[in-house]
Amino acid sequence: MGFKSFCFKKSLWVFHFGGASCNNCDIEILDCLTPRYDLERFGILLVGSIRHADVLLVNGSINMRDRDRLIEIYNQAPKPILVVAIGACGCTGGIFAEGNTFAGPVDKIIPVDAYIPGCPPKPEAIIAGLVKLVNSSNPFKRDK
Repeated sequence: MGFKSFCFKKSLWVFHFGGASCNNCDIEILDCLTPRYDLERFGILLVGSIRHADVLLVNGSINMRDRDRLIEIYNQAPKPILVVAIGACGCTGGIFAEGNTFAGPVDKIIPVDAYIPGCPPKPEAIIAGLVKLVNSSNPFKRDK
């Protein structure tokens, strides 16, 4: 069964992990869930437990304390899971990359499937990135 036919049988459930950041990305991610942008029209729902999630959204710079929590959350997630790094801090570390507690961008800690850059990325960019990820040929190809 191809991924596209798989998508129509199941909606993607998303878990949001916020690292150490200025919280602008958090606001934009939550703005995607408001009636103005309505992320649920694509079948994408925010869940409260990583054990129920298909997608892990990670934003903010990852410091030493957050690194251990992110690895623990990733290990608890059902596999396969898609990981999306959101914002400049999630993708590269942004303005926090030179800090002495910076543990590295998300892709140096756990494998990342998609990047949505911006400081902060607009809700339109977040939705476009998630829809492209959903419509890709087979994002569940990696066995990690």
